[in-house]
Amino acid sequence: MMKNYICIPVISLFLNLIFSTEVFAYKYGLGSCLDQSIRQDIWSSIQKENIDGFIFLGDNVYGDTPSGNLSKMKTAYKIQQSKLPKWLMNEKEILAIWDDHDFGINDGGGDYPYKKEAQKLFLDFWKISDLDPRSNREGIYFKQTKQIEDIEVEIIGLDTRYFRSQLKGKKNPYQQNMDSEATILGADQWIWLERSIYNSTADVIVILSSIQILATNHPYEKWDNFPLERERLLKLIANASQNKIILAVSGDRHRSGIYESDHFVEITASSLNKPASKNIETDPLLLGETYPIKNFGTLDIQPSNKRITLSIHDQNGFKLNSKIINLY
Repeated sequence: MMKNYICIPVISLFLNLIFSTEVFAYKYGLGSCLDQSIRQDIWSSIQKENIDGFIFLGDNVYGDTPSGNLSKMKTAYKIQQSKLPKWLMNEKEILAIWDDHDFGINDGGGDYPYKKEAQKLFLDFWKISDLDPRSNREGIYFKQTKQIEDIEVEIIGLDTRYFRSQLKGKKNPYQQNMDSEATILGADQWIWLERSIYNSTADVIVILSSIQILATNHPYEKWDNFPLERERLLKLIANASQNKIILAVSGDRHRSGIYESDHFVEITASSLNKPASKNIETDPLLLGETYPIKNFGTLDIQPSNKRITLSIHDQNGFKLNSKIINLY
C-alpha cells in the first residue's frame, strides 16, 4: 500500500506555526496622565489598535497630596485596579515608569520623605517581581531587551523623580538650575544608564522619560530645567546613535506631540483622560503641532517593512500625527 508522506512536512509546518517563539512585529500603546476619578473611555479605541503591550509613562494614578501623605495614593491604586480593562492587564505586556502624581507630591523630587514607601506601592501595583532589580534598589528605573524578528530592541525606563535635585525658582516658569551638582537621575542611575547604552548590543534603544527631553519653550517641568543634565543626556544619545536608532517616549504634559533632533525622535503621549488647556504651544524641535486633548500614542516596530512608526491618536482612534523611522 502507498504511504502518504506528504502529511509529514505539513504537520511539521503546522507545529512550527503553533510553537514558534519568534516575534513578528510588535506594537506598543503609549500613554500617561490617567486620573482614576475620571471616565476612561479611551481604552476601547486603544483595544482596536491590536497592541501587543502598553507603556505607562507616569501619572498613572493621581494619588499625590500637598503633604505627601500616601493614604490617597493607596486609595487611588485600589480604584485604578478596578478601572483598567482586563484585556489590557491580563493579556498584554505592561511596562511602567512614574511621574509626580504617582510618586507622591506635585513636582516632587529626591527630597520627598516618603519616596521609599511610594516605590513599594508602585511595585506592588504593577506586580513587579521580588527578583526584579527594582525590588532591591532605590528608584524604579529598569531595562529590558526584546528580539523582534531580526531586530534587537532595548527599552530603558528612567526614574526622573527619586533622585532629582530641587527645582529652582517658582513654578511656571521654573528657572534653569545651572548648579554642577544638580541632577535629575542621580549618580547611581547615571552610571547605570551610561553603561547600559555603551554596552548595548541592540539595534534600537527606546528611552522612557516621564518628563520631556527635547522640548524647551514651555514653562513646565522638563529636562531643560537642568541644562547640564540635558546636555549630558543628549551627548550620550548622539554618541550611541552613530550605530543604532534611538527613540524617546515621554508623558507628563497633558498634550501630545512629536519632536525631532539631529540624533533621535521623541514622542510625547499625554493625556489619556485629563487634557490640558487649549493654548497654542510651539517649539524649535516640534514636528507639526501639539494636541491638548485626550489621546494615546503607538510605537509600531515592523522589521519586515524596515520601519518603526510613531503615531498620536485622539480618543476615538483617529490618527493626528505620525513619524516613520526607517530601519537599516
